Amino acid sequence: MTFIPPKYNKNSLATFYPTLRSRVNAYFTENNISRNANAAMVSKTVILLLVYLVPLGLLYFGDVSSKWAVFSLWVIMGFGMAGIGMAVMHDANHGAYSKNQKVNNLIGYLLNMVGGNADFWKIQHNVLHHTYTNVAGADEDIDTPPFLRFSPHVERKWIHRYQHWYALFFYGFLTLPWITSKEMLQLNSYKNQGLIAPGKPFRNLLIRSIVWKIGYYVYLLVLPMLLTPVSPWFTLICFLTMHYIASFLLGMIFQTAHVMPSLDFPKPDETGNLENNWAVHQLYTTTNYAPKSRIFAWFVGGLNFQVEHHLFPNICHVHYKRISRIVKETAQEFGLPYHSQRNFLDAVRGHLHILKTLGRQDHLPVPAGIPMEEMQSV
Repeated sequence: MTFIPPKYNKNSLATFYPTLRSRVNAYFTENNISRNANAAMVSKTVILLLVYLVPLGLLYFGDVSSKWAVFSLWVIMGFGMAGIGMAVMHDANHGAYSKNQKVNNLIGYLLNMVGGNADFWKIQHNVLHHTYTNVAGADEDIDTPPFLRFSPHVERKWIHRYQHWYALFFYGFLTLPWITSKEMLQLNSYKNQGLIAPGKPFRNLLIRSIVWKIGYYVYLLVLPMLLTPVSPWFTLICFLTMHYIASFLLGMIFQTAHVMPSLDFPKPDETGNLENNWAVHQLYTTTNYAPKSRIFAWFVGGLNFQVEHHLFPNICHVHYKRISRIVKETAQEFGLPYHSQRNFLDAVRGHLHILKTLGRQDHLPVPAGIPMEEMQSV
């Protein structure tokens, strides 16, 4: 079935985004700043790659014999893997790392190096999630397994009553589908929806996916089993532990930005129309958190400034904090919400609260109801 996208109301506060975009563009022009990566971003890229690759090199050539030392290296790689996913490849696959698209493509393929696939990620994340944020049936980020319910527009089952107890545990398995079946399922699904052209484009994606996956398993599972002086079973446990750490971090960072009590889950009307225009929609479905934490923002790739990221995904995250004041002031000028939680712990509490509510109620208020006074300033 061809994917029929919901339609935005272009007449709803039509001047908001042009006004905001003009002010943000003026910030970069007046300060003579590039919208892309700067020296700090390049340094971060190198550091996070080293966090991932140095432990791998030690597993290959370091003559590490202690099981606990081996396990520790895999744990470190888990943090490196998450950092690459959040703070390096993410910008590149949005075209925000460099003005040169070849550079973006090259760095974007770091996702393939850690087990994902940049080609499919761009469709799921850039096309579907960023365009139709929190719209059930269009945003795959809230298209969950049957035992989770992230939207009030999805049927509630008895097991959802307990999801606030077990959901965070299952976030640790987020990347396992990447390295097993997810790409094949997406390939057919996107083809059937008209998001991938049939024929040669389909075949090329299929071949590239298979080649990348074989390479991934060889360098990150087979070779460590052969070169590390521990049993293959222990290496497999370490490999899965690395994925669990990275998955848990990724799940916590992304889900706390959109599945929150203060946010909306818009539903198209009978004709497929949404109430707001795209930019206004992003403000109602996205929240920031921990805006004052520099160390946290460094590691998560500025994704704590999720509002800015959704409004300007083609701007490198190192600039989000600076432009956040412009975004907030413009949103308030137009009478629009600017959601921001004081710290990450508040965001996690809010996320667990809405999981509990979604597990026990069929419907939610719209928006789902944290008072404006609880939205923290940047």
